[in-house]
Amino acid sequence: MAELTPKERVMRMFNKEPVDTMPFFSGMGMVLMPAITQLGYQFAKVHTNAEMMAKAAVTTSEMFGFDSVVVPFDMTVESQAVGNEISLYEDSMDILYPTIPEKIWQTMDDVEFPDNIAEMGRVPMVCEAIRKAKELAPDRAIGSWVLGPFTMAGQLLELDLLLKGVFKQKKKVEEVLDKITDMLIKVSGAYKAAGADYMTLREMATGTDLISPKTWKEMIKPRVMRILESWESPKVLHICGATDLIIPMMNDCGADALSVDIKNNLTETREKVGDDVLVLGNFDVFALPCKEETTVEEAVAGIKTNIDGKVDAVWPGCDLWPDIKEDNMRAIVETVREYGKPASPAVGRL
Repeated sequence: MAELTPKERVMRMFNKEPVDTMPFFSGMGMVLMPAITQLGYQFAKVHTNAEMMAKAAVTTSEMFGFDSVVVPFDMTVESQAVGNEISLYEDSMDILYPTIPEKIWQTMDDVEFPDNIAEMGRVPMVCEAIRKAKELAPDRAIGSWVLGPFTMAGQLLELDLLLKGVFKQKKKVEEVLDKITDMLIKVSGAYKAAGADYMTLREMATGTDLISPKTWKEMIKPRVMRILESWESPKVLHICGATDLIIPMMNDCGADALSVDIKNNLTETREKVGDDVLVLGNFDVFALPCKEETTVEEAVAGIKTNIDGKVDAVWPGCDLWPDIKEDNMRAIVETVREYGKPASPAVGRL
């Protein structure tokens, strides 16, 4: 049988249909500097222009043989949309993502979202980037993402306020999280309507190294479930940090696939969720493709270990850092193509 296109490979995997080899893709930022340099762009500019964002994402995918194209790249889209100023570092040639130097909301009582949030700030620009990416790369799966409610709260309020509130003002925190959940449903709905083939919910700041399993069950899980229920498939749930203690609860949230970070024990996860669940993960996004001391051979060995952990697709533990070593990155993808030819637990082979 002929080799599948990258999009066919990803979408068949989500459907648990046999594929030709293991997919290499992401639901998080995966724009790389070699592509930005080839296009003659400045890193700071790709976050504010739909055509540049789409071309940077597509060129990255094509240069390195990724199966997906993912936009946006930064985490401040929604926060800017409600009125926060962002720093773009446009005078710098360094890799600096947009940040929020000062948040306009000082208390949880300040949190209110306009009904037309999906029409504000850069949200329409991201939607346009999704449409352009689909035009430029019809053979690749187009992914998009939003932060989860608790993680997004940290982009809108001071994180200390929330972490203290979890213990001292639980009801107020839950009210804020519900408002954020409603907002994220609207924004993610706009991304899906623009043509995203799959969506990832990144509740990054809720691993058990930050939040107890009890708090996760009571406060995080209901909002995660509500967002995922609002999405059509395919849909992915990602959590950074330690997730071994909550992976069964993650599996109950309604996602089609679970994405984990490097602190997750893949073998233990597979034992807990079984062979029918799609597990995506979780290579170290700095150590393997970027770290100066890491050789190509070490990068290859790391990816083989990743696949041996019984994942169904090799997928980074977080955003790819843009300043990669090209030889390492190419070797990583080539290793997935060759070493990933045997069936994975949930996905057979053609």
